[in-house]
Amino acid sequence: MTDGAAGKAPTTKHDERLYVTWYLWLLPMLAAGLLAAEVHLGYPGVRAWLPYVVLLPLTAVLIWRAGRAPVRVENGQLYVGNAHLPLAHVGTVEVFGPKDKRAVLGRGLDPTAFVLHRGWVRPLVRIEVTDPDDPTPYWVFSTRHPDKLAALLKNHETSSPTNN
Repeated sequence: MTDGAAGKAPTTKHDERLYVTWYLWLLPMLAAGLLAAEVHLGYPGVRAWLPYVVLLPLTAVLIWRAGRAPVRVENGQLYVGNAHLPLAHVGTVEVFGPKDKRAVLGRGLDPTAFVLHRGWVRPLVRIEVTDPDDPTPYWVFSTRHPDKLAALLKNHETSSPTNN
């Protein structure tokens, strides 16, 4: 075995995107169309089409970007959005359903915690960070497959001491 990871293919154990479902696009796109119509207000020339050309694609891009956040476990790392955490520093893993969101994200939320919450994705996962050099006490993030992800992280947690 070689130490370099350049020749190895990535080993992805979990991969998902927190995309916005199609029916949640309808209301923002309708609002953008109404706003464009209000700016237009029957004026001829550029004012007639420019609001539609600017507002509708801008709204679509914003919705698309909101749903680009990845959640994946790959090569011994947990990636959530732009952040990553080595699986060796994953502590306690807890799954919260839609009814428990308020307790997790409400008054008890530590301001130094890493949070990636998407309102259209119901379940949450909270992971304790065991790295003593990391000021973040835990991560809270949305996922569509919380039980699968929790089992994968807990399984790695129980198998990691034998690897050292």
